[in-house]
Order: sequence, then structure tokens, then C-alpha cells
Amino acid sequence: MTSLQNRLNPQTLLGGLVPQSREHWINVVLVVGLVGAAVLAHFLGERFYINLASRIAIIAMAAVGLNLALGFGGMVSFGHAAFFGLGGYVAGIAAYHAFNMTPVLGIGFMPEGTTQMLSIWLVTLLVSGLLGLAIGKISLGTSGVYFIMITLAFAQMMYYFANSWPNYGGEDGLPIFLRNELPLVDTNHHLTFFFVAATLLLISLWISQRLMGSRFGAALTMARMNPVRLATSGIDPQPVKLVAFVISAMIAGLAGALYADLNRFVSPSMLSWHFSGELIVIVILGGVGRLYGPLAGAILFVLMETWLGGVTQHWQFWLGLVLLGVVLFARGGLMGFLAGRSKDV
Repeated sequence: MTSLQNRLNPQTLLGGLVPQSREHWINVVLVVGLVGAAVLAHFLGERFYINLASRIAIIAMAAVGLNLALGFGGMVSFGHAAFFGLGGYVAGIAAYHAFNMTPVLGIGFMPEGTTQMLSIWLVTLLVSGLLGLAIGKISLGTSGVYFIMITLAFAQMMYYFANSWPNYGGEDGLPIFLRNELPLVDTNHHLTFFFVAATLLLISLWISQRLMGSRFGAALTMARMNPVRLATSGIDPQPVKLVAFVISAMIAGLAGALYADLNRFVSPSMLSWHFSGELIVIVILGGVGRLYGPLAGAILFVLMETWLGGVTQHWQFWLGLVLLGVVLFARGGLMGFLAGRSKDV
């Protein structure tokens, strides 16, 4: 029992999350570099690059959610686009009804939508968490490829539902005519919106760090590494994984609401399995189970998509080569390559 308690010690299991000299400074460089790039673009009058930095922050936030499930919990979800897209539709539908002054979903007793981000974020967290609870309850009864296929199936069901929902644009998507609002903040200002997105990204990273540095995080890691041993200590692995999956869904959903506001548009493509695959690629590129891996992966992915996409329409080929190289020669991802491979995560 003493040996097991030592294994469940967060410091023992999660050495990769405890700030170590090189990785800590790499994390700082990633954050400062992203913020610095956005500020520099603002002074140069390059709105495109400010929006690109906002996109990186939002995509990284969605990947932070997936990393909590996949990297720390060992749950290979191929359906996180469901939560991301759901958050986008919450923002889009709320703004649509606020603009038209009609009740949400056309139901008389429902409110007439809202353009307030705080209200939208609260609803997004609630509905994403409930969907994550439902999908997690069903999916965690399986494992391996069955878990992957069930999460994919749920995401695809939502994708086809949104695609055939004419009230909210169907396959053409739903425009958001005015960006939603935040008290005392001008969200229409590009740099200000970036700081909103970056702040939420840092909060999501802090939540992940706090969770994984606690006994809950230690139990989640043990549930991934050796669920039988965790069960023999009196802790059921399934509820631990379910809680992590729900929190993961909520973070991804909140990122989706931000993404819809960034583009002022939401469409079924946010629910597509392609986006779920992109999130997995981003987590792998950055480093599975590395706290700031999603940010590193998002920076690499979005920059390759933007710069190589401007050179060739076959930029995915080069992305595939990079991903192949990471899998074969740098299994710790970009963070592992720069900071050294973590032996504990």
C-alpha cells in the first residue's frame, strides 16, 4: 500500500509537469513569443497576423482540452470536434436570435438570445459538459478502437444534424453579424480579442496544471498507466476518467465559442471529423501529455498551414512528413525535442 501511495504522489507521477529549468523556459518563450508576435503585428498594422495569433491561441485551447483526455488520461477521442462545434453553434445561435429578437430555437418561453460573451460562455460550458458526460458515459464502457469509433460516431451524428438544420443555415453555415460583447472590453478590436483568447488559453493551461498536479491528476495518470492497480487501492478508474473527459469537453467547447466569434461565422465544418483529426495531430506534434505541447503543436500546425498553403495546395504532404518524423524520431513531439523527453508522462 505504501508503494502504491508513493506511485499516486503527483510529484512522482507528474515530474514532466513540475517546472524544470529548460522546459519551464521553453513554455515561457512560447507564450511570450505568441503575445509578442500579436503586439508587433498590431504596431505594424497587420490585422491578418493578429487574427492568426488569435486562431493559434484558440486552436491551442481546444488541443489543451483534448490533451487532458488523450495525453493525461489515455482516452483517444476522435470526436472532440463535437464539443468544439457545439460551442460555436451556441455562440452563433445566441447572436442570431439576439439580432432577430426571436426566442432561441423558436420556443416561446426561451430567451431572445444574447450577445454577452460571459452568458454565452456559461451556457457553452454547461451544454458541452452535459454532452461530454453523455458521450463519456457510453464511450468509457469500451476501450481501444471501440472508444475511438464511438466518439467519432457521436461527432459525425452532430455534424450531419447541423448540416441538415435549415433554421441555422444548414450546410451553408450561420453568420454572426456583430462580434459578441464582453463588459468593459472592445472585442471588435483585433488585439483586444487576441488578449481575450490568450487569457482563456492560459486559464485552461492553469486548470490542466492544477488538476494534474493534484491527487486527482495522479489518479488519472494511474488510470491510464495501470487501472487494475488503481482499482485495487479502492479508486474506481471510470469516474476519474469520466470527470477528466467532461472537463476536456468543456474546454474544447469554450474554444469553439471563441472560434465562432473570431470568424463571425459557424458552420458544420467545425463538427467534422477532419477537425478532430487536426486536434490529434496538433497534440502529437507538440508532445502528447506535455502541458504546453498543445500550444507548441498549434503554432507549428497553423504556421505550416498558412505559409506552406500559400506556396502549394499540397501542404498536407509536408505536414505528413513532419508528423511521420515526429512519430519515428521525436516521439515526445516538439516539446520533447526541445526540452527532452519526459520519463513520467
